[in-house]
Amino acid sequence: MKIGIIVHSHTGNTLGVAEKLMDTLTSAGNTVAIERVTAVNEDPSAAGNIQLKTIPDITSYDHLIFAAPVRAFSLSPVMKLYLKQLSSLKDKKVSCFVTQHFAFPWMGGNNAIKQVKRACESKGASISNTGIVNWSNKSREKMISNVIEKLCEI
Repeated sequence: MKIGIIVHSHTGNTLGVAEKLMDTLTSAGNTVAIERVTAVNEDPSAAGNIQLKTIPDITSYDHLIFAAPVRAFSLSPVMKLYLKQLSSLKDKKVSCFVTQHFAFPWMGGNNAIKQVKRACESKGASISNTGIVNWSNKSREKMISNVIEKLCEI
């Protein structure tokens, strides 16, 4: 299966999880590529003035995994804009995960996952699996392993 992991990562935490996920999916015989969504201005305080610098093309992938950080108890504005600009996800299978600083999913992670799901489903996607990594949780490494295991069930 050809899998695209579409990542927005400001600090590198989300990208690090995506790289581990790519290694696991590749070991299982899939063709996997990580593509970065970046903004011209990565300043979190400039959320209203975001312009995308890189806009990955998703047309060649059988399965998509969207990955982004949580910002202000919500999905990263960069990923929100990217998902909004996608013309269609019709007949695409999608999974997603978010990373957040806070220790509990209810502190923004759950909301961010709902936002990704709504954006993707509104464009015709079928959502497979989701996951949240709470970066300040003392069980972070176990959470990363669990998210990777869950997202590999595609």
